[in-house]
Amino acid sequence: MTTTSSIKDVLRSFVAFDTTSRNSNLPCIDWIEDYLRGFGAVTERVADETGAKANLWATIGPQDRPGYVLSGHTDVVPVDGQVWSSDPFELTEREGRLYGRGACDMKGFGAVCLALAPAMQAANLKTPIHFSFSHDEEIGCVGVRSLLRRLRDRPAKPLGCFVGEPTGMQVVIGHKGGRRVWVTVRGKAAHSSLVPHGVNAVEWGARIVARVRDLEEELEREGARDELYDIPHTTTQVGVFSGGVAPNIVPQDARFTYEVRAIGLDDPDEVAGRIERWARETLEPRMQAIDPACGFEFDWRGDVPGFDAAPESDIVTLAKALAGRNDHAKVAYGTEAGLFVKMAGIPTVVIGPGSIEQAHKPDEYIEQSQLEACARFVEKLIAHCAR
Repeated sequence: MTTTSSIKDVLRSFVAFDTTSRNSNLPCIDWIEDYLRGFGAVTERVADETGAKANLWATIGPQDRPGYVLSGHTDVVPVDGQVWSSDPFELTEREGRLYGRGACDMKGFGAVCLALAPAMQAANLKTPIHFSFSHDEEIGCVGVRSLLRRLRDRPAKPLGCFVGEPTGMQVVIGHKGGRRVWVTVRGKAAHSSLVPHGVNAVEWGARIVARVRDLEEELEREGARDELYDIPHTTTQVGVFSGGVAPNIVPQDARFTYEVRAIGLDDPDEVAGRIERWARETLEPRMQAIDPACGFEFDWRGDVPGFDAAPESDIVTLAKALAGRNDHAKVAYGTEAGLFVKMAGIPTVVIGPGSIEQAHKPDEYIEQSQLEACARFVEKLIAHCAR
């Protein structure tokens, strides 16, 4: 079968593409598509509305039968402001680790799958293996949605999907759902010597920030729990806050964002909505008593559906057999798995090489041993699909 050196060669080429989410991923998609066509894959692109980005769907094996999906995203997070020991877009090997942006999250998985394409072609697959390479996962699982809309009505719906996010090759059967809300605060400017005549957007926004924190503590203390998660309850947090122009001006504008990461027992939209309802009912009337133009705008974004697979389901059982382990877990971070289930009805498991602890950091790396474990998983999938 494949060798570690061939995986490293593919990963070196993959990492060299700067597919930071703000950039086009088309050069990378061109390379993947040409590579897979060289091993008999039938490919299809689904472009975004700008034409500057695309998802790639590729199949090795029969086109008219249900198969299994190996799914990964091509985009990576920025390296801006990070201090790296080596060029983040040049794969560097040190002491059994391979360093580079995306090496762990999640080009390592993609490189293993691509490196095993020759084995897939040679196996004369009876059940097809599909590749799904998406764009803009890192900014809210945006890109894969257009691909899934195209897949959901096809007669040969895939039997299952393996999303290769870094899990240390542990079988992950659930992750939290997420919702992000941007809040714009409309206040009324005034000279700081006339504070009662103004409406301080920063201060009124800060009241919502405090409410988000109170809700976080309430959920930890009294909320639903799922002990399979390392953080077994729903969480909330404020990630960005800005406002004001000068110390002697009552701020007219402020803007911030809060997010919810919900276990399967909670609805992230319901939790996020508690904050908006409280602000509308409790704060806004007091602001508008000074100036009716004041208030809040809530812009709901970042809908990442939660994901929960039954431990006894066929896809989980298969994943455990391929991985050679009987345990399973759930994770706090979001993936495209919930979308594969919700939008296309495809049973899904999250399993891939590397640790989420290395993702998004300077000197991101993946252990070679993890790539080898992933290769064994995919080799067993090939054997399963060749029967």
